[in-house]
Amino acid sequence: MKFTTLTPALLGLTASVAAYTVEYSTETGYFLQDESSTDASTFDYAAVNFGLINRTYPADSHLKKHRDYSQWERFYHQVQKLNQDSHKDIEYKVLFLGRHGEGYHNAAETFYGTPAWNCYWAELDGNSTTTWKDASLTENGITQALKAHNLWQKLINEQNIHTPDNYFVSPLTRTLQTANYTFTDLSLPRSAAPFNPLVKELFREGISIHTCDHRSSRSYIHNLFPKWAIEAGFTEDDELWNGVTGETSAAQDVRSTTALNEVFFTSASEKDEAVVSAEKKGGGRGPVTSSSVAWTDSPHCTVPPVTSVTACVCPSSAVPVTTPLVTDL
Repeated sequence: MKFTTLTPALLGLTASVAAYTVEYSTETGYFLQDESSTDASTFDYAAVNFGLINRTYPADSHLKKHRDYSQWERFYHQVQKLNQDSHKDIEYKVLFLGRHGEGYHNAAETFYGTPAWNCYWAELDGNSTTTWKDASLTENGITQALKAHNLWQKLINEQNIHTPDNYFVSPLTRTLQTANYTFTDLSLPRSAAPFNPLVKELFREGISIHTCDHRSSRSYIHNLFPKWAIEAGFTEDDELWNGVTGETSAAQDVRSTTALNEVFFTSASEKDEAVVSAEKKGGGRGPVTSSSVAWTDSPHCTVPPVTSVTACVCPSSAVPVTTPLVTDL
């Protein structure tokens, strides 16, 4: 699933309260995305009802008998029942995790090839024909986002799907644009929460030395979508990207956990869509703040590389960078 994929997940969350730990878990059996038989490279969420499995639920027996319920209506009722019957420290939420549509950085990686892209071109702001620093969507990326928009409208009209109660979006331009094309101008149910997303700093992909991971300024984001809220403490300039060190998998796990904790526990009204379970373990009033994890230097070429299909070969040896590799276009 490469672009504009929407992955619903039912999560279970375990957490503790003054200082408490949190355990997140995905509740399987609800979405095709959780099935081992699903091929992520060919999976089309729009062709299979967002991946929602056509099945009965234990909570079906509590529904009124005088009407037929759609699969999404019955699923919503099932999640409500899970929360109603769960321990006070366990909470279930449905998260719709949408990836951005194709950006100009994706197109450039395809053009140059992944080895050359990773070790040289991605460290530049762009080339003579396009810019990929904090990349915008390509025309194809816009089409992908509109595909998600059209599916949402179809499911609203035909299945009365429960639309998100809250919306959160990464600060990168491609994700802001994807969210806008996906959710703006939907004919939402009268009782639905409006599309008023909150821009959150930590809702980002892995942060590498690639310039596509370098977000634009807070002022730029505000000017792009002036009606959207930006979380408190959001700095004017990107303080996470430095063009020198890249985020390790362990560091990304810490950041992602922090972001989820903010959504689940900072405000009772903040929730996303997918089925996730969270359990509090401890006894404090807030989740334990994860300790920081060191990032790592990322070596790359300083001139265009000699490449093969499987590897990048620099004309001279590459050493860990001490300054970002940026050139004027």
